[in-house]
Parts: sequence; C-alpha cells; structure tokens
Amino acid sequence: MKALRIHAGPLAREHIARQGLRPQDVRIIPGAAGGPKGLILGPLDRFVFADWLPRSEQPIDLVGASIGAWRLANACMDDARGAFEQFEHGYIHQRFEVPPGQTRLTARQLSEQFAQGLHSFYGGRAAEVLGHPRFRLHVIASRGRHILGREGRARTPLGYLGAFIANGVHRKALGAWLERVVFSSAGAVLPFGTRDFRTRQVALTEANFEPALQASCSIPFMLEAVHDIPGAPRGAYWDGGITDYHLHLDYRAGDGIVLYPHFQQAVVPGWLDKGLRWRHRASGFLDRAVVLAPAPDWIRTLPNGKLPDRGDFLRYGSDTPSRVEAWSRAAAEARRLADEFAQWLAHPDPLAVLPL
Repeated sequence: MKALRIHAGPLAREHIARQGLRPQDVRIIPGAAGGPKGLILGPLDRFVFADWLPRSEQPIDLVGASIGAWRLANACMDDARGAFEQFEHGYIHQRFEVPPGQTRLTARQLSEQFAQGLHSFYGGRAAEVLGHPRFRLHVIASRGRHILGREGRARTPLGYLGAFIANGVHRKALGAWLERVVFSSAGAVLPFGTRDFRTRQVALTEANFEPALQASCSIPFMLEAVHDIPGAPRGAYWDGGITDYHLHLDYRAGDGIVLYPHFQQAVVPGWLDKGLRWRHRASGFLDRAVVLAPAPDWIRTLPNGKLPDRGDFLRYGSDTPSRVEAWSRAAAEARRLADEFAQWLAHPDPLAVLPL
C-alpha cells in the first residue's frame, strides 16, 4: 500500500511530463490550517526544507494560516530540521492543566498558555525568521469587521452567525464580516491575486511577529482574538483558517510550481466551507499546484483509523500519555510520505500523478 498520493493541476502535470519536478521549479509553498492534522506533514517538511530545497537558490514564498503558518515559520529558522523536530515534539506532548474548581480552561487561559509557548519557541529569534535569504513568509489572519471589530460575549457569536449565513450565500459575502490580512516579510509582494476576497497586506516585523502568528492560530471561542496588532489596522484578529482554511488562492507562480504538502486532496477555501462540498473542487487557481497528500487507505492504518485531530483531546481526556502515544505513532508512520516522495523525485513517473 502506498502512503503518498501526488495530485496536480493541469499545468503542473504538463510541467512534470516535460521535465519532472526539480527543487528550482518551486516558487510557492502553502501551509494549511487544520490543527493536529499538520503533524502528519512533519517528515515531509523536514525532507523538503532541510534536504531537497537547499539544492536550489531561487526565492520562495511561504503562505500559511494557523498551524500552517507556524510550520512555515519553522522553515525560515537557521536550523530548519531542528525547528521542525522541536515543534513536533512540543505539539505532541502539550498538556493542559485545568486549575482546581474548573472543568476546562477558559479562552483567556488557553490564549495565555499559547502566547507563552510561542515566546518560548521564537523569543528573540524573529529576526532570524524574517531575515531568511530565500524564503518570504506570509502569515494569514482574519480581521473582524463591524460587529466583529472587537471581541465580546454577545457580539462575537452574533457576528459569526452573520458570517456563517453570508458565507453560505456567497463566499465573497463573508468579506462583509471578516477580511483577510496577510503579514508579509519586508518587501515581499503577495504571491497570489486578491480579487477573490477582501484583503490587506501588512509588513511582518519583529514587533508584530508573535502577535500575528498567535492571531493566525486563534480559533474563535476556543482562544481569544488578538487585538490591535502593532503596525496593522486596529481590531480583532482571529485564526487565518476562517477566511483561508486550506489556502485555495489565486497563486501567481509564473512558469514554476506551487508545492503543497497537505493532509488531504481537497483544498477547501474557508473554514465555513467545510460542509459545502461543492466548494471543495479544484479551480484554475490550482492549475500549477502539486499536492502531496496521504492516501485514504493508508490513513485508516493509523491509530483510531484517522489523522490526529482536535477531537483527540476529548477522546483521550486526561489520559495524556495515550494521546501522546497515538500522535507519536502517527508522526512516525508519516516518514513513509517523505520516503515515497523522495523515491518519486528520483524517478518522476508522470503516470503516478493524479489530477486534482
């Protein structure tokens, strides 16, 4: 059984048929939101960023939301392999100690713990990430508009109800409630078009690096919004996956390739589109994309027959060691994804590439 499936848009498939896939072909790498599902991509990340891409010299745009933004920030560290390993270990072994008298942590407590974890990981090293000689990082967050402009006990649920209804009518209508804000490395031009959705670009600096990354990971109702990020328009910022769950963006890769390590074949536009199956189909935005995804049959061999996900915190409850064991096993099994991709790169068979 193969663990890896390679899917590609029509222009990417033509490119592979002509000349295979070389590290110098890559122009853009997206990183999707999805919480613990991203753990399955650790071995691929280490291979791509520490072994394969160093054989080339071209600039590459890294576009991430939520856990995808954190993964791609790791790629910009001087020791990318070590950063990915540290991230994987910390994410798998995270535990949430509930104070006496509480049944669960509040959004504020979770946000404070997350901020401490980010600072422990990146404290004093933002310049290292932002100064990478080749990689231009783009961190996506969702900024609330109007009633969602500030977080509140009543206004936040009402605002997201309105956003849910508007998005169900038309994705662009979501822009009346939330806008895409992209925090980009100094001087970096957005590597995608923005006619699909209301968008702002803000310079990513040492002063706003940690708040922007936290905002990109701040799931509504689970964590608090991050307010008034330095250098950005005032307001409440939430998880970038709300507007761009899997980064189904109008990529501008020139004659190059969008290389997309992903935990599934479908590239879902926004978090609110998860239940709208007709929005899961590939579009012309992905014509130059190569999606590396785990095969569904292989996923069923993992613990509990699925990828790690946030539901595991409820599944295992206070039995943290069992959750850690299950996630560690899944991450270890995922080495097959990297091994199979490396084998395919050595002999790139176009017939093994499936359409998106």
